Amino acid sequence: MFVVAAITGCAVGPDFLRPAPPKTDHYTPTPISQETAAAPGIGGTAQRFVSGQDIPAQWWTLFHSEALDQLIRQALTNSPTLEAAQATLREAQENLRAEEGVLFPAVDANASGTRQRFSGAAFGEPNLPNSLFNLYNASVSVSYGLDIFGGTRRELEALRSQVDYQSFQLEGTYLALTTNIATTAVKEASLRAQIDATGDIITAQEKQLDMVEQQFNVGGASRPDVLTQRTQLAQTRATLPPLEKNLAQTRHQLAVYAGNLPSDGGLPEFRLESLQLPQDLPITLPSQLVRQRPDIRASEALLHQANAQIGVATANLYPQITLSGSYGSETTEFNNLFGSGTGVWSLGTSLLQPIFRGGQLTAQRRAAIAAHDEAAAQYRETVLQAFQNVADTLRALEMDAKTLQAQADAESLARETLDLTQKQFQLGAVSYLSLLNAQRQYQQTRINLVQAQAVRYADTAALFQALGGGWWNRTVADTTSAGKTN
Repeated sequence: MFVVAAITGCAVGPDFLRPAPPKTDHYTPTPISQETAAAPGIGGTAQRFVSGQDIPAQWWTLFHSEALDQLIRQALTNSPTLEAAQATLREAQENLRAEEGVLFPAVDANASGTRQRFSGAAFGEPNLPNSLFNLYNASVSVSYGLDIFGGTRRELEALRSQVDYQSFQLEGTYLALTTNIATTAVKEASLRAQIDATGDIITAQEKQLDMVEQQFNVGGASRPDVLTQRTQLAQTRATLPPLEKNLAQTRHQLAVYAGNLPSDGGLPEFRLESLQLPQDLPITLPSQLVRQRPDIRASEALLHQANAQIGVATANLYPQITLSGSYGSETTEFNNLFGSGTGVWSLGTSLLQPIFRGGQLTAQRRAAIAAHDEAAAQYRETVLQAFQNVADTLRALEMDAKTLQAQADAESLARETLDLTQKQFQLGAVSYLSLLNAQRQYQQTRINLVQAQAVRYADTAALFQALGGGWWNRTVADTTSAGKTN
């Protein structure tokens, strides 16, 4: 029976079955719009959702920013985070190669030389004289464990799953790094735009202060009007240092992402007008998402590993057979080693059948089954969170476009209101309070517009991340860091 089992290569324990994808053809309860709203100005392009369209491996190039592309390429070469993930993958691969050696017979060469002294008392003859001699031995031994019930093969299966897990962890690191750089670049561009907008507002308020002071000198404005304008200008100026601090910290973060010290130079500057909003957004079919998201594939690899460990624990309940043999020479004279009459050999087999271990082995199998159940639940949770991630991002993009459209309208109206109020104030048709309110409204709408523009860019990058980042389309020429995994 053992021979038949060994020939057929059976392995106890359940064979792994890849989980089926969720049975759904959409991400949101209600359909999303095929095209988003459009707005004038930066980042206002209408975006179209294209179902089933594939994602390019270098998705960030869709923003058409040479500076962004160069920075990401530099990061893929220098990032210590990516380098650590690559080293972890190599470690898993070498551990697998090391374990694969158990599938072959173990062959060892042995050689020894000893000087010994024996007393006759050791043989029950105390009257015999002591014996002093040298003993030389040289032999080759072979041992082979028959993997009849597949415990070794299940262990190798678990290690291969660990390699798969680390491969997708590497892809996840690659995707997170590229997305973080893209969104951080957008953040820098947004901060620069907010700083520019704040600077324009400060300039306008300085001019307004000059005008109010001139009116005060001729009796056209009161002292409280001058103080209020000065307060407004000081408050606006106070918003500038936090923005500049945030910009500096964002630049430091970009340098670290690229594998550089914050003090290193050569980092490109990013502005919203230098980034082009992608118009066609690919939407992966829900049935394909589980094959494209690195986190789902990594979770599946852990489930596969847990499944294989059930087989390992099951095989430990069955007999373990080992074949062994040796051939060599043994003599008391070194010069006569391998001489006539010195040959020694042995052949043997051993069988180990656990009989009583106090419930240890069966408990270990039940523990392996529980670990598999845990991995299965974690896999389902990962899938649910992935679908939520995509759904959230799709809705965000839809609402981002509407928000930007409304903010663009608000900024335009606030600008017109401010221009009109300034003219009326100069003619004495409105009070200073009306002018002050118009200034505050325009200042807020200008900043809100910039923030709304940046959110569209950032959420667009987040969509590519949510859909897996296109790693399956990567070729050797496309990357210097992460290997392609199937």
